[in-house]
Amino acid sequence: MAPPRILVVGAGFAGVECVRRLERRLAPGEAQITLVTPFSYQLYLPLLPQVASGVLTPQSVAVSLRRSRRHRTRIVPGGAIGVDTQAKVCVIRKITDEIVNEPYDYIVLAAGSVTRTFDIPGLLDNARGMKTLAEAAYVRDHVIAQLDLADASHDEAERASRLQFVVVGGGYAGTETAACLQRLTTSAVRHYPRLDPRLIKWHLIDIAPKLMPELGDKLGQAALEVLRKRNIEVSLGVSIAKAGPEEVTFTDGRVLPCRTLIWTAGVAASPLIATLGAETVRGRLAVTPQLNLPGAEGVFSLGDAAAVPDLAKGDGAVCPPTAQHAMRQGKVLADNLIASLRHQPLSDYVHKDLGLVVDLGGKDAVSKPLGIELRGLPAQAVARGYHWSALRTNVARTRVMTNWMLNAVAGDDFVRTGFQSRKPATLRDFEYTDVYLTPEQIKEHTAATVIKH
Repeated sequence: MAPPRILVVGAGFAGVECVRRLERRLAPGEAQITLVTPFSYQLYLPLLPQVASGVLTPQSVAVSLRRSRRHRTRIVPGGAIGVDTQAKVCVIRKITDEIVNEPYDYIVLAAGSVTRTFDIPGLLDNARGMKTLAEAAYVRDHVIAQLDLADASHDEAERASRLQFVVVGGGYAGTETAACLQRLTTSAVRHYPRLDPRLIKWHLIDIAPKLMPELGDKLGQAALEVLRKRNIEVSLGVSIAKAGPEEVTFTDGRVLPCRTLIWTAGVAASPLIATLGAETVRGRLAVTPQLNLPGAEGVFSLGDAAAVPDLAKGDGAVCPPTAQHAMRQGKVLADNLIASLRHQPLSDYVHKDLGLVVDLGGKDAVSKPLGIELRGLPAQAVARGYHWSALRTNVARTRVMTNWMLNAVAGDDFVRTGFQSRKPATLRDFEYTDVYLTPEQIKEHTAATVIKH
């Protein structure tokens, strides 16, 4: 009799943590494990702003899944575009564009999230995100290119517009992105004698009334003071009304000449979740505290894709889409999946949030570990210590630590690769949100599949 087939969709914090625990705890031959991911690496997403600013290299935050020969998981290079829970089949588009049906006995949906967008004119065509490794590398190139193009221009209006930068989203990603890239342009402009440093202006806007409200009033205000001290203009209660290639219109009526719009206004669950036709909570799959989907045999979900009840908070709260929860959910889900295989009882996921860290670059940071409010160098030490320890391999830790030390000693560099320099990239070019199938198309693909038990 063939061993049960376990299919894990997604190689983020949740998916990789689940797979590694399954490999360690399952006996040889007890199950077949397959991982579906378009890229054979785990991305350490919280450090992307430092990749965009050049403090870290892209390889530092991308941990290869093929590096170790000890692991027995089969990796399918591609993306899941539909799931038929009745037929127990996942439809996969490989990176060759071949569409295949992958049958399973147990499926783990750790498909993560995509950038949340709204129906704002010009947004999808003119904004860049900060959700993938390619986007971080592209944004770095684009920002440095604006300095080069402004330096080469003889038109004062064009020069001014190229030196205006807008970041939308006052959460961790947006705040860290604005802070890190502002430091980059401030350092770089010293090497452009034709440019007036006063023309470089960074804007951080958010529709919320407070910056990073999860930090609390004191630390949120401290972060706001750091940004404004660096001459980053922070506008709260404001969003984008229209985005053009050369200007951005705010909802308060301001029109800003600008060639750089970075969109970090939250995330939404992967569109894969909608293909299941199951109950959702704000787009995230509604699962039990044991991380399984009610009424669907062998279906589990976790991380950003799932609305996991937060039993530590209670009152119907769900866990926020953070790496901290995703990693711990991965361990609990793996244990529950093994318990299902062995016909043992499942455990609830319970985890009390350990705190928050925000790295603003240089010596600036705000952190709240275990409820203790820190700022400045102590907060920086906690923030980087947390990120460093959360990296999965010693190779990744060595690379990150080396990059931090080199940047501290040698300072920033301003090299751009020329990536897509003649072809402006958009949000659509990095997040393939239009490839998913409808429930009807999924049925067509899976109708001919014979599930062998």
